[in-house]
Amino acid sequence: MYGPPVDLSFKGITHVTGALSEVPHSGLRPLSTNSEKKYLSRSVRLSNNNITDLVGLQFMLSGFLAQPAQLGWLDLSFNKITLVDSILCELQELRVLYLHGNSIWNLTEIDKLGQLRHLHTITLHGNYIESSNSYRNHVILHLPHLKKMDFSLVTRDERVMAHFSCHRSKPVQKAN
Repeated sequence: MYGPPVDLSFKGITHVTGALSEVPHSGLRPLSTNSEKKYLSRSVRLSNNNITDLVGLQFMLSGFLAQPAQLGWLDLSFNKITLVDSILCELQELRVLYLHGNSIWNLTEIDKLGQLRHLHTITLHGNYIESSNSYRNHVILHLPHLKKMDFSLVTRDERVMAHFSCHRSKPVQKAN
């Protein structure tokens, strides 16, 4: 059984490893620990901090969680992240990823997350990429397992449209 999220939001953290010197917020449900004083949780909240990159994320997760490889939910919303670090792709059990309210400016950064087979929910609104005309189609096309994006269900019609718009935008080659 897993407990509530390890909540490190609103701590003024600038580097992910800086979280290790913080005590998680206590919520309505208390956090349980194992004999090594590591939390029995599959969720981490690092929202509303000043994090710019994810260097040291695995180290930080190993310091807090009893089973860091089982992380299923990660909230990095409202930080200052500009790139999707490949370290996220090592979180193979990740199902929910909140990245809204950051500073991601290149839409192709999201493509890296296509490796995460279990990722079914993502938030990206409030990033610079949202202003791209193909924003939603691009994300849906490159993250094929998504069920929800930006707190909205991904429909079958949107999948078809994303596939169609991708192929439509490629130049047509003449047959000789």
